[in-house]
Amino acid sequence: MTKLEELREKANRLPQLPGVYIMLDSSGEVIYVGKAKALKNRVTSYFRGDHLPKVAAMAAKVDDFNVIIADSEFEALVLENSLIKRHKPHYNILLKDDKGYPFLRLDPAEEYPRFTLANRAARDGASYFGPYGGRSQSNAILDAIAKALGLPTCSRRFPRDIGKERPCLQYQIGACRGWCRGEPDAREYRTAVDEAVMVLEGKTARLTESLTHRMESAAEELRFEEAARLRDRIRAVEGLENRQRVIAAARSDTDAVGFARGAKSCFSVLHYTDGDLSGKDFSLFEDPTETDGEALSALLRQYYAHRSSWPRTILLPFEPEDREELERWLGELAERRVSLEIPKRGDRVRFVEKAELNAREEILRATTAEQRRGKTLLWLQETLGLAAYPRRIEAYDISNTGDTGIVASMTVHVNGKPLKRDYRKFRMKEVTGQDDFASMHEVISRRFRRLKDGDEKFIELPDILFIDGGAKQCSAVCEALGELELSIPVFGMVKDDRHRTRALVTPEGKEIGIQSNPAAFALVGRIQEETHRFAIEYHRSLRDSVPGSSLDRIPGVGEKRRTALIRHFGTVRAVREASEEELAAVVPKNTAKAVYEYYRSGGSGEEPS
Repeated sequence: MTKLEELREKANRLPQLPGVYIMLDSSGEVIYVGKAKALKNRVTSYFRGDHLPKVAAMAAKVDDFNVIIADSEFEALVLENSLIKRHKPHYNILLKDDKGYPFLRLDPAEEYPRFTLANRAARDGASYFGPYGGRSQSNAILDAIAKALGLPTCSRRFPRDIGKERPCLQYQIGACRGWCRGEPDAREYRTAVDEAVMVLEGKTARLTESLTHRMESAAEELRFEEAARLRDRIRAVEGLENRQRVIAAARSDTDAVGFARGAKSCFSVLHYTDGDLSGKDFSLFEDPTETDGEALSALLRQYYAHRSSWPRTILLPFEPEDREELERWLGELAERRVSLEIPKRGDRVRFVEKAELNAREEILRATTAEQRRGKTLLWLQETLGLAAYPRRIEAYDISNTGDTGIVASMTVHVNGKPLKRDYRKFRMKEVTGQDDFASMHEVISRRFRRLKDGDEKFIELPDILFIDGGAKQCSAVCEALGELELSIPVFGMVKDDRHRTRALVTPEGKEIGIQSNPAAFALVGRIQEETHRFAIEYHRSLRDSVPGSSLDRIPGVGEKRRTALIRHFGTVRAVREASEEELAAVVPKNTAKAVYEYYRSGGSGEEPS
């Protein structure tokens, strides 16, 4: 009996009940998670008939499957969500992780509550706002609101630190109301925080109206100083208008969703507040295995799972697979009704059409960039005489922190883009002393021995290897590959006298010029710089534990200039080999001369950085 027949027979024994199915490959890894109203019908469909290419590719890798029977379709929906989040299967739609999109957190139980950043919204009694575009954007929003309303941005905590020190510079320049003095009091502080919350909730107009009323009352009662302060606060709040669109997007009352397929697929969400467009989110991903209805359901669940507030209405381009269960799930998250609608006429139809247009445009832009990268890689394939398209490029560099601190970096570029989750770093275990060739041999041996052993972190075979160095480094790599009975094209990335990529070189020493193709020249340069950067980062993380450096013995070179030289040249060896003119581009001329003469006169420089 063939594997397909075994799977089909196993699927035929499943019950006609709701649940979740988990597809596994030959190594036992979860490659797809799905839910079904009737498990038998859904799972058997994968093992009979023709499928779209992506579904067929997934089904061909299935070696076994498990199922979990649920009490209801809603329970299956919740369970599927949880399993996808846990396993991150390759063939499921996976939107960009939201770790980079923080929330603003405020604990109202504190006497003097402060806004802080949080990666996740939790049910802990605090209020959460967002998520916003990133940590820098969130900090910028907080700083702008704090300045407008006179809230503190220092590290002091109240009431603990009231009266302990004199007010800081922020008070002196009028950016803070000086809460550390004990006045205004906690009641006034709470009022200022409430005003900040109004801004974050998109109620700036209402806040301005309230402040204006208070200013006019103060003026009528001849409290001119207070009226002037309120006038300045009104101006500052009105100055937040540029931030308001970003802030309002996180608290929209209506979201319009677009979904489009092409060379890639795109999920877009337009946020509307009181009928006005206030923001946009989108995510690009590979064409999903699911039908449109299934894909839309999965995208909605992933997108809205980690938000702190939810719109009252979500406008959809078509019917999701499980609309009723989705509405229930969203309602439980929001603790109120969230309506899913497929509009047929009026402004709401135009909102959805605009969301779909945005999705198609994002695909077009991404496809154009992708096509450019593809053309560059095809040129490299032809120029370097490669048998296969260089989809996956691995690059390596060696850096030193002394005889016992030799490290290496491995970077990965897939289809011309860095794939940082596959980056790896190594610390030499076998090589003793400073030997770049032996170090490169060890790194390649360890990396591909892990592949031979089936280590999932090193399992994918590259189409080409780029090595930071010349023909000798490439030869060391080829020797290591030969010992493992592997054949992978290897090229060195050689630099000019200004430490910029000049050409590629074969293990036999033949240089291949790439400057005639600016895009290829730029790509190889970026790969070399990125690989060098990654090696130096690891090198620096270890360097603090390495005692001293020959640079410390040169008159005029202190910690600051030593750091500048190492940061620029990467290693002490590179500093030692630099010309006086190159050194003078980093440190003063007299220091450059001292460094140059020190090494040329036989000064000890044997330990690389």
